[in-house]
Amino acid sequence: QVQLEESGGGLVQAGGSLRLSCAAPGRLFSDYNAGWFRQAPGKEREFVATISRKGSLKDYADSVKGRFTISRDNAKNTVYLQMHSLKPEDTAVYYCAAATNQLPRQASQYFRWGQGTQVTVSS
Repeated sequence: QVQLEESGGGLVQAGGSLRLSCAAPGRLFSDYNAGWFRQAPGKEREFVATISRKGSLKDYADSVKGRFTISRDNAKNTVYLQMHSLKPEDTAVYYCAAATNQLPRQASQYFRWGQGTQVTVSS
């Protein structure tokens, strides 16, 4: 029932890197598939990446392929999003979420969301 908790956002220059974390204290995150979404002001929530329960399967939005990596450490109940070669268009609030189905790309398939962490990329 507890909300997921994102951290690691901040302000970086274009070309820089950030690592986001999503923790689920008090429950077994390994029971769920997980995903990352982002939302900029005035825009729809956008799929970024998703990962299966064991971490063996991953899927990415075309806009971040080759630059972002999703991973998880189930012993720590934590999912990560490693972001490299950041661009100004990556600026958004990033949300992690939990899902029952495997590798969903639709926000409606996720039932538990964090409150988000701001990522700002300057040019």
